[in-house]
Amino acid sequence: MSTSSPEAVKKLLENMQADLRSLSMECKKKFPPVKEAAESGIVKIKTIAARNTDILAALKENSSEVVQPFLMGCGTKEPKITQLCLAAIQRLMSHEVVSEAAAGNIINMLWQLMENGLEELKLLQTVLVLLTTNTIVHDEVLSKAIVLCFRLHFTKDNITNNTAAATVRQVVTVVFERMVAEDERFKGLTEEPPAVQGNSNRRSVSTLRPSAKDAYMLFQDLCQLVNADAPYWLVGMTEMTRTFGLELLESVLNDFPEVFLQHQEFSFLLKERVCPLVIKLFSPNIKFRQGSCSSAASPAPVEKPYFPICMRLLRVVSVLIKHFYSLLVTECEIFLSLLVKFLDGEKPQWLRAVAVESVHRLCVQPHLLRSFCQSYDMKQHSTKVFRDIVNALGSFIQSLFILPSTGNTSSTSTPAGGSVSGSQASGQGGPGAAGVGGSLTTQAAFEYRGTWIPLMNVSIQGSAKATYLEMLDKVEPPSIPEGYAMSVAFSALLDLVRGITMMIERELAKQEQEAAMREEEEEPVSPPPQEPMAHEVWEEMVNACWCGLLAALSLLLDASTDETATENILKAELSVASLCGRLGLVTPRDAFITAICKASLPPHYALTILSSSSTNLSNKVYSIQGQSVQMVSPSSESHQQVVAVGQPLTTQPQGTVVLTAKNIQCMRTLLNLAHCHGAYLGTSWQLVLATLQHLVWILGLKPAVGGVLKPGRAVEGPSTVLTTAVMTDLPVISNILSRLFESSQYLDDVSLHHLINALCSLSMEAMEMAYGNNKEPSLFAVAKLLETGLVNMDRIEILWRPLTAHLLEVCQHPNTRMREWGAEAITSLIKAGLSYKHDPPLSQNQRLQLLLLNPLKELSNVLHADIRQKQLECVLQILQNQGDSLGPGWPLVLGVIGAIRNDQGESLIRTAFQCLQLVVTDFLPTMPCMCLQIVVDVAGSFGLQNQELNISLTSIGLLWNISDYFFQRGEAITEELEKEEAVLLKQAQDKGELLNRPFHPAPPFDCLWLCLYAKLGELCVDPRPAVRKSAGQTMFSTIAAHGTLLQPPTWNIVVWKVLFHLLDCVRKSSTTADKEKIESGGGNILIHHSRDTAEKQWAETWVLTLAGVARIFNTRRYLLQQLGDFFKAWEVLLDHIQSAALSKNNEVSLAALKSFQEILQLVTPIKDTDKPDALAAMDVPPVLMESLQGSGPGRPLIRSDSLAERLAQRYGVQPLLPPPGEELDDSALWWSAWNTWYRVGTECTRPPSGGPDKVVFVPSQPFLTALIQIFPALYQHIAGGFSMEDLKKLGVILYGAVSVPISSDSSPFILPSYTEAVLTSLQEAVLTALDVLQKAICVASENLQVMYPAIFEQLLLFVEFSCKPPQYGKMETKHVANAKYNQVSLCPAEWVALNYVPFAERSLEVVVDLYQKTACHKAVIIEKVLQNIIKTLRIPLGLKYACPAESTWKLAVSSLLKVLSIGLPVARQQASSGKFDTMWPELANAFEDFLFTKSTPPDNLSIQEFQRNEAVDVEVVQLISSEILPFANFIPKEFVGRIMSMLNKGSIHSQSSSFTEAEMDIRMREEFSKVCFETLLQFSFSNKVSTPQEGYISRMALSVLLQRAQDVLRRYVEDERLSGRCPLPRQQVTEIIFVLKAISTLMDSLKKTQPENVDGNVWAQVIALYPTLVECITCSSPEVSSALKDALGPFKDFMQPPVSKVQNGES
Repeated sequence: MSTSSPEAVKKLLENMQADLRSLSMECKKKFPPVKEAAESGIVKIKTIAARNTDILAALKENSSEVVQPFLMGCGTKEPKITQLCLAAIQRLMSHEVVSEAAAGNIINMLWQLMENGLEELKLLQTVLVLLTTNTIVHDEVLSKAIVLCFRLHFTKDNITNNTAAATVRQVVTVVFERMVAEDERFKGLTEEPPAVQGNSNRRSVSTLRPSAKDAYMLFQDLCQLVNADAPYWLVGMTEMTRTFGLELLESVLNDFPEVFLQHQEFSFLLKERVCPLVIKLFSPNIKFRQGSCSSAASPAPVEKPYFPICMRLLRVVSVLIKHFYSLLVTECEIFLSLLVKFLDGEKPQWLRAVAVESVHRLCVQPHLLRSFCQSYDMKQHSTKVFRDIVNALGSFIQSLFILPSTGNTSSTSTPAGGSVSGSQASGQGGPGAAGVGGSLTTQAAFEYRGTWIPLMNVSIQGSAKATYLEMLDKVEPPSIPEGYAMSVAFSALLDLVRGITMMIERELAKQEQEAAMREEEEEPVSPPPQEPMAHEVWEEMVNACWCGLLAALSLLLDASTDETATENILKAELSVASLCGRLGLVTPRDAFITAICKASLPPHYALTILSSSSTNLSNKVYSIQGQSVQMVSPSSESHQQVVAVGQPLTTQPQGTVVLTAKNIQCMRTLLNLAHCHGAYLGTSWQLVLATLQHLVWILGLKPAVGGVLKPGRAVEGPSTVLTTAVMTDLPVISNILSRLFESSQYLDDVSLHHLINALCSLSMEAMEMAYGNNKEPSLFAVAKLLETGLVNMDRIEILWRPLTAHLLEVCQHPNTRMREWGAEAITSLIKAGLSYKHDPPLSQNQRLQLLLLNPLKELSNVLHADIRQKQLECVLQILQNQGDSLGPGWPLVLGVIGAIRNDQGESLIRTAFQCLQLVVTDFLPTMPCMCLQIVVDVAGSFGLQNQELNISLTSIGLLWNISDYFFQRGEAITEELEKEEAVLLKQAQDKGELLNRPFHPAPPFDCLWLCLYAKLGELCVDPRPAVRKSAGQTMFSTIAAHGTLLQPPTWNIVVWKVLFHLLDCVRKSSTTADKEKIESGGGNILIHHSRDTAEKQWAETWVLTLAGVARIFNTRRYLLQQLGDFFKAWEVLLDHIQSAALSKNNEVSLAALKSFQEILQLVTPIKDTDKPDALAAMDVPPVLMESLQGSGPGRPLIRSDSLAERLAQRYGVQPLLPPPGEELDDSALWWSAWNTWYRVGTECTRPPSGGPDKVVFVPSQPFLTALIQIFPALYQHIAGGFSMEDLKKLGVILYGAVSVPISSDSSPFILPSYTEAVLTSLQEAVLTALDVLQKAICVASENLQVMYPAIFEQLLLFVEFSCKPPQYGKMETKHVANAKYNQVSLCPAEWVALNYVPFAERSLEVVVDLYQKTACHKAVIIEKVLQNIIKTLRIPLGLKYACPAESTWKLAVSSLLKVLSIGLPVARQQASSGKFDTMWPELANAFEDFLFTKSTPPDNLSIQEFQRNEAVDVEVVQLISSEILPFANFIPKEFVGRIMSMLNKGSIHSQSSSFTEAEMDIRMREEFSKVCFETLLQFSFSNKVSTPQEGYISRMALSVLLQRAQDVLRRYVEDERLSGRCPLPRQQVTEIIFVLKAISTLMDSLKKTQPENVDGNVWAQVIALYPTLVECITCSSPEVSSALKDALGPFKDFMQPPVSKVQNGES
């Protein structure tokens, strides 16, 4: 609620009236005048309230009268009354209703109270309220009020004193605030009148406005009082202290600087009064010398420095310098010089402490420091103040280390805890000692030559928070803790550096920004004139301070034992160095960088570059204020934890050096410097890089890919020892190192050249050191040259020449490791340069491309093999990455690949060859065609070189690839070659010569092919078998794949001159080849036994050649037929095949068959004039030649032929069409082939006739397989004329082939293990042959279908093998089944018969399938095939468990069931014809033999197995019940009789007492019996019983059955009674359930049957069961109970009242 609101006014009036009432009450007795005044006051107030609208204004007007009663009340001097009145007066003041006059009266009244010493606190409060609520009090009244407060400050009462002091401060502030407010009001209204200069009359300052005047008078009197003079304005002062006065002066100066800066009168006061005062008061401190004072008693004690005043003076000075520096330039110079003097060692400790705090205050104001520099240091005859400040700080810090601290003698320079011993120990410099020192001095501290100074946390960075300058309450000088002064000085140094560098960098950045803006606007504006000035100031500042800074910082860095402090010092050094760099001040920059470098290395480390460049620095003695300060070199007393021990990088090994944590820290700073400020390093790159190189060496970092340094393995000499601390740092350091060189991409060209030059000269030094010894060289420079090159690819041209020139020198260095890295670097750079996306791209900048490739060529001049190796590897990678774009570089690259000779090492040949491979696989299309001939030559020469067989072989592969390429790009090559040919021809004609080209008359493209064949021809007769083989394969594949491209005349040459010629040579070589065994070649290659004689090796070649020729005959038959003598060639070929097939060499014979197979896959050409080559339409089946598969992919021939067509058109050759009818005249070819096949087959499958002792040649399985596999292909061609006669011939061969045994040593490879039911491939082939036939018959005409029975016969022969394997002549063979047991027999048989079971079973499956298809065929019915099948199946069915393999009888059963399901209906249909009569007895025998087999099951048969087998039996019975019995009319009676007796036997069979209980469990065929029984029942009561014999059978069966049921039930009841609680065995329960079920089944059947068919006797037996059933009711088994229920149910039909006579026919 504001004081002027109606509510407030109302409240005020009420309160005042209340106050006056209480006043009158209080004074009623003692002070009647006061009472009367109070009462009239009430009336007065009421009147004012009634008459005026603006009550407050009226009150103010009449305030003198209103206040009067209260003033009178105060005059009573009664405490209670006085308090009441003062409160009322304060209320009036706070509502601002006091006029000036009233205020004067109030002050006078307060003065009286003060003099009487009453209510002092209340007085102060009232004054304060009066002065703060309004501005009516001026001049004398104001001064009186102020004096009143001052007087109260000096009373006896402490509380009053303090309150008064606070009030004085507030009042002084209020006076100045009024002045500021007044200035604001008048701002810009009136021009100030000219100031009266040198105004001598202090009392009237006529130029000032009222408030200003008050302020002026007050400030002037404060100066008077501090100077101990009488005040002019503050009349009535009795006493004053200097300290209080100084505090007031300081607060005014600090809080209201604008007053002094804006008003000349005040400035005048500053200059004339304040500064002289300060200088005067400083004098005792200046003259004082600590030594003189302590030696004798002081004669003039006044002159001793007094802490409170001195400290306050320094505060004032700080304020003066901070705010009024511009006014008081000269005075400040004096102050600053004084300040510097106070830092002297002779001054008292406390004085130095507060002085250093003051200096710190200056150091955090960089703009002020800049002004000092401009005003003093840069003026000619002025003191160098700024430099002096910095130097003073430096020498102050040094003095702390050097002088013992006399001011505080109690603390000598040893840390607490007696760590003197610690520092002494660490003086000896051993790692252990350092550890001791480290453990004791955990506190952050500086330690130097035995002086230990702790480091305190004195202020936050960038703010000067003083401790002793704030001790305003202390009178005695405080004791300064040890290390305080050092800590402040340290902070001051850091803040100074931070402030200056940040300020200058900000301004620099601003300048650069402006310059950039101007460039953008492109206005050639002249720069503002202050700019050079600014630069000069900055340079002057740096020049003034760097020596002092460096001295102090390097000393501190050396002495620092705290990581954070070290970090700060390093940061400072780094920022100064970078600043110097930016300003272009080389000397200071290098000095600071040197300092950091030295600190990074172990003490006294011999690094020439540092000592030489810093001699001029470190040996200088800088004079700082007459004290000489030596630049400190790092002391060897390290108090640091040792973190690494390594070797120094010197020519002679010199033991180890030690790195401390601080060294590593410095190293990181160095990295940081280079990384962030690399652009300003210029020539100091040398220093930085040299140092880094040494550190990297000591830490054992080694270069890795791309020049990155990684922690490497220890090198020779004492190995590097690293602590875990460093181990974790190393990756970081190596990372920073890499980033450092990566950032070189942001340097400008000049800086980059500085960097490259520095690296090159470092590298030269390293090369010098590595001469003459094979010690590990320093690879730092080379690695970093590489890294720098890689990141500056975008401007590689500017540094390529110096870079590669130097690296080529490195490549020739004798030290292997050195040159290896040189090569690594140069090749990496070339590769990177070629792959970099230049702008414009390399393809448009051939000059740059050749520039980049040139060093690669230069490397060929280096003689070291390892460098050549690198060069070739580089070529390889260039091909891999940039092969497409080499263009004009091809000759150069091929030149490098071709520079390899036979006498060079294998590895070089190998690498060169890899390059060639790449060229052939990927780059043939990108090179000009004229190079193709060269490539063929180079590839051929690699084939003929004898250093490395593998390369010879692979080069043959390359020739294949080249041929492939010719083929794909035929047209393009032809065109280009013809253009070239035309040019050459013209040149030759001009010279009058013939064109000198091999195979000249042929077209150029054919010649290219013939060159290729010529090369391959040479290689086909190479002495090395592997080369022969490979060349042969390639040659045939090439001809096969690309032969169509040749013109027809060329083909004639190919067939007779090339192919048959080759066959003859090979056959001749094979027959004459040496049979001597070749010992393993060269001792390290094992030769397989199949190749260990020359004969065998030539055999392989023969195989290959034969196959190749066959293949060509196959694929190119149409082409060859045009040549006219095709039949002759065909016969020659067949003859070759037959003789090879019958040769006794397995390999050759097998291969011959494969060739045979191949030529059978010919296709009769279709007569179609549109297709010049039939092959275009045909899909050649995959050829079975594995050896050929590897030599080159089979080509889709469509493309080839279209290309051939185009080429033919180009040369105008018309394809010859075959003469009409010729394409049909192929049958002669095929029948001659069939005869050949038959001759070979009979020859090789004929069993040997001699006795068992005679050595026989048994054909191998693969051979036989291949032979049989030929048949299907052959059959396709001769199917038309294939007769029964031929089928018999075939059967003989098939049977013979399957019977041939295997030699025991090869059996493991051919035979499946006995447990697997797998067919051998021969058996597969045999079945396939029959399958082909059967399918052919199936689709052929009727007359062919007579062959079906013959096929069945053949297959059934094979089925019998399952139980009785075939014999092969008189040879003894062992069967695999037993082979398991008698493997270790004394004389193992040499031959093993095959496991025929799977074969037989498969044959059986085929029989079933075939029968399913052919059951109704006439031939099949007439030849009694079904009977034969059953007869054959009877063998395994009868043997059952005695079969060699269990699967056999199971398969036999299922087959029987399948066959019968098809055959029986057929048999029923044909019943009348009698064709099946002989089958029925056969079938009955088969059933009998199977269902009641004589063989016993094996002992280990599981229950589940038994049940499964039983299920099979059940299936047979079901077949009988579904397929046979219902059709009894069509079936011979005796057969049905046998079936019924079998069923009867089956149903009873299960009850046999001979088994034990346990066996019964398994052996009882419950299901089987049940099914037999059900079947019996089903057919017993059918009304179709046609013979009495059958009825008899069933009746007999029933009676037996019922008898058995009675027995079982009785036995069960008894057992149940005996067993008590124990359950009965499962099988017995099962049996009883079965019996019960049988009874219910029987009852059902009886009911359904006609009564006359049921024998009375049977009924009697059934009814007799009833009592026994009832007995069972007590049983406990639930299953039995439920079965029992079912059995008892039907008896209800017998329940009827007795009748005298049974009426037949009624149930």
